[in-house]
Parts: sequence; C-alpha cells; structure tokens
Amino acid sequence: MSKSKISTRHFAGQFKALSNEHRLTLFHRLMSCCEPGTRCCTEEAARCCVGELGEGLGIAPSTLSHHLKELNRAGLVRMERRGKKVECWVDPGVLEQLSAFFNP
Repeated sequence: MSKSKISTRHFAGQFKALSNEHRLTLFHRLMSCCEPGTRCCTEEAARCCVGELGEGLGIAPSTLSHHLKELNRAGLVRMERRGKKVECWVDPGVLEQLSAFFNP
C-alpha cells in the first residue's frame, strides 16, 4: 500500500472521530488551551482537566469519557491520569499534521 493511501486512511479515521459534534467541540476546546498565535505552548501548560473540558456540554461524564477515548484512539488527543484527575491535550505534532494535510 502506498504512503499516500496510508496517510489518507489515517486522516479518514481522524475526520470520522471529529464528525461527532461533541468530539469536535472537545477537540476545539483542547486546541484553545494553546497560546494564541502558536501551534501549542509547552505540553504541561496546554493540558486541560477532563472535568473542566466537559463544562456546558450537557452530557453525562460517562459520555464525555467515551468521546475523549474516541479522540484518543484516533490519535487526536493524548490523555494522562494524575491521581483522581485525567488530563487531556492535543499534541502539537497532530496540529502540524492536520495543517500539512490541508496545505500540501
């Protein structure tokens, strides 16, 4: 299989994950954790707590968790447990890949 086919399949999976309104909103909120004018600031500063991330969406915590896991499986979001909290962030490399896809 050619490299372009692999890339297309990879991006198709990411776009499928983003096709859900709540997942797209969550991804956008995570991107907004980044410093304006840059792809992303340091990984530590760009992280958001899951509880804060779901505020105002009107979905159950279990549904929020499901959506974040789908974004994580698609390679769009990274997650790390810290005690009772789960932190999520968008890897700056993911944003660079998406940008390169739309600006070949």
